[in-house]
Amino acid sequence: MEGITLLMLADDLWSDPILQFCKIGTASRCGDILYRPSGAFVNITSKKKERIMRFEGQVAIVTGGVGGLGKGIVGRLASEGARVVIFDMDEGAMGQTVEEFAGEGYSISSQEVDVTDEESVRSGVEGVAKEMGRLDIMINCAGILGPNNHKITEVDMAAYDATLAVNLRGSYLMAKYSLVEMEKRDYGRVLLIASIAGKEGNAKMSPYSISKAGVIGLVKSVGKEYAETGITVNALAPAAIYTSMIENADPAAAQYMIERIPMKRFGKPEELAATAAWIVSPEASFNTGFTFDMSGGRATY
Repeated sequence: MEGITLLMLADDLWSDPILQFCKIGTASRCGDILYRPSGAFVNITSKKKERIMRFEGQVAIVTGGVGGLGKGIVGRLASEGARVVIFDMDEGAMGQTVEEFAGEGYSISSQEVDVTDEESVRSGVEGVAKEMGRLDIMINCAGILGPNNHKITEVDMAAYDATLAVNLRGSYLMAKYSLVEMEKRDYGRVLLIASIAGKEGNAKMSPYSISKAGVIGLVKSVGKEYAETGITVNALAPAAIYTSMIENADPAAAQYMIERIPMKRFGKPEELAATAAWIVSPEASFNTGFTFDMSGGRATY
């Protein structure tokens, strides 16, 4: 095969989006052999180690970034070049998370911020923008399940207030003060984590369902306010994603959630992180005021 360079390529590499260029134009596959015209050889091994850097130079804040959904998103953004600041209340967990990701060479720091407290949010967001010179992305993952497997007549109002304070007030404050900074450069991506419960309502989870419906309404309104700018405001409404929130839920509530998912499984944090990363990327420039679905087939609108 004179004039041809041969390279063995494992089957699993073909599913890697970074290697999709191998399938078109200048490269072809013959069984397990990638062949290209002599002189146009590409080191596939090094390409496998490279990652698309959609967020290189950008600064992101992720609330609730020490576990579950937030931690997966932090890792995904940082792996694509973002400098990420985690906002959370668990100082010990933040330190462990930052140390863990530092070992992978990612640029991640943390701040103790209470998303329910306006001054804490304002000073935290302003501090990030001042120190790093910009704010491009804010993803609000901070949230609590609140009372579950309780009828409305059984819900303690203090627990109701706490659920709405974190899930809805926290979303509002984080969006408000992030947008103040994003306006300065006429660019930004705001993503609020909602829930399928906000669309459909989960029985015996009224405080949580109300709070997430409020997040969806918030995005519809504020997305329109910024529609003629370079700033987008969206939400992502997952069904149950397997995190500590699910682990700590009442077993009956967890069973209720999974039975309503046509795929009959919980979502994975890495699946949500991949979707979130696209929504906050420069590619998603014609989407705003929208709540994206990630529900294993449960959502009907």
